[in-house]
Amino acid sequence: MSAEAPRKTEHMSVSDASFTKKDVVRNITAQRGDTLRCRGWKQETILRMLENNMEVAEHPDQLVVYGGIGKAARNWESYHAIVESLTSLEDDETLVVQSGMPVAVFATHELAPRVVMATTNFVRPSWQRFYELQDQNLTIFAQYTAAPWEYIGTQGVIQGTFETLRSVANVHLDGSWEGKVLLCAGMGGMGGNQPRAMTMLGGVAVCADVDERIINNRLKVGYADVLADSIPHALELAREAADAKRPLGITVVANATELFEYALEHDFRPDVVTEMTPAHDPLAYVPIGHTVYEAEEYRKRDRDAYFAESRQAMARQLKAMNAFYDLCVPTFEYGNQIRRESELAGFEDAYKIPGFVSAYLRPLFLEGRGPFRWTCASGDPADLARLDDLVLELFADDELVTRWITLARQHVPIEALPARVCYLGFGQRKKFGLAVNELIKSGEVKGPVAFSRDNLDSGSIINPTFESEDMPDGSDFISDWPYLNGLLNASSMCDLIAIQANYAMGDSVHTGVTMIADGTDIAAFRLKAALTVDSGIGVVRHGQAGYDRAREVATTLGPDEGLSVPLWWTREATFGPEDA
Repeated sequence: MSAEAPRKTEHMSVSDASFTKKDVVRNITAQRGDTLRCRGWKQETILRMLENNMEVAEHPDQLVVYGGIGKAARNWESYHAIVESLTSLEDDETLVVQSGMPVAVFATHELAPRVVMATTNFVRPSWQRFYELQDQNLTIFAQYTAAPWEYIGTQGVIQGTFETLRSVANVHLDGSWEGKVLLCAGMGGMGGNQPRAMTMLGGVAVCADVDERIINNRLKVGYADVLADSIPHALELAREAADAKRPLGITVVANATELFEYALEHDFRPDVVTEMTPAHDPLAYVPIGHTVYEAEEYRKRDRDAYFAESRQAMARQLKAMNAFYDLCVPTFEYGNQIRRESELAGFEDAYKIPGFVSAYLRPLFLEGRGPFRWTCASGDPADLARLDDLVLELFADDELVTRWITLARQHVPIEALPARVCYLGFGQRKKFGLAVNELIKSGEVKGPVAFSRDNLDSGSIINPTFESEDMPDGSDFISDWPYLNGLLNASSMCDLIAIQANYAMGDSVHTGVTMIADGTDIAAFRLKAALTVDSGIGVVRHGQAGYDRAREVATTLGPDEGLSVPLWWTREATFGPEDA
């Protein structure tokens, strides 16, 4: 919406929208259209992003967005206070949110972020300490995009899965998934994209989950094609579809361990094995032998015992995955920390299988590519269609982008506010963002557009057993980079910046960021800076680690994009310990 466009001012007060857990809490939806409830479109768009989180949440009554315990706010009092704060926030003020609770509003200036937040940051981390702090109402679990209100449903990570599996096929399957089977598990907010990504690649997926409620949600929005009656039925369907070279996304109510062990015992050999169960959190993971409901009661009854049994169960599952690996079936961890948690359970072969970033996805990070996203605050699917057209117009010579957008338009459903994820790289994000802002100014796009990204991005995270695993210079554990990302984004006038730490994800630190196009010149000024530094620091991070491709991108694109890099990058010599 351009600055000059007329706007409705039917403000909906917090009291008008008072929620009760019984009636309304489960049905929060993001507002659509041009009714403005806040003092400006920046604040309104951020509020709609929060509501969008709740619209696609796995357990909205508990404020849990995805990932087992990733929350949008600390409690319902905090949620309502956040809404009230955003509706009254002026254009020269900044809301401060500490682990899901609004704690202050400061007078800043028009170019400052409207929201800053920090979540799940604490010292001497352990799962026990986290739950003690959460029990005291001092923190929440951020996950990646739950706490900073950037979750866009299951589609948020689907291109990452698509590109990872495409790389797997290039490495192991002669470049094609046709007639091939992926055996996997986890149908939640992250894992639920596995069957759809596989069918988009022309292959077959069998994906287990213990929670039939979550499976039904994924079936309803189109992320799987069929629910099998049992594990034998699922494998039979997979054989038939693979033999016919027919893409099919199969899901089944079963424990991951149960599925993997059954396949091993009955000589079912998939072409690739992975999974995205919530193994990052021993309390969210359901051990074999327990139903979802039994596990819920068990956690309440004896947390320490559940921790121990859960980790032993993970080790048993990983043992089955290792067995596939020993049979020369490509097998990898998909970032859920099952190797790390199994190691804590005493499993000696915890790191036999590789992690997916270092094995398959990192080449994209070297170009500043990652899960960049845009969300149409108007709620109008026509806005999303116009932005899809724009991507294809601007980057017609980029095969990765054009292939994905073409497939996504056909296969990826809209879950709440119309949104898209696309692996745009350094320079591309700024070019696209500024063009979007012009479309809003001209009225071709009806409302503001929020740019965000998954925190699993080129320069926004450190996790030595996931995103930063096996860095060539040994900098796996160096956490300076996400802090630099956060500082640069705040300096570049992003609209929301979040600094988060997840002990559960392997002692990781990461940032979340939202940047908003609203058709104004001041938005263009901010976007030009923020969309440059956010991916640019990722290129620098990987160039510093010694990747030649990242250095090439920085030195060739950098001068035109406002990035200068050290002269020593162009020389053979690097600084070693003797230079200190």
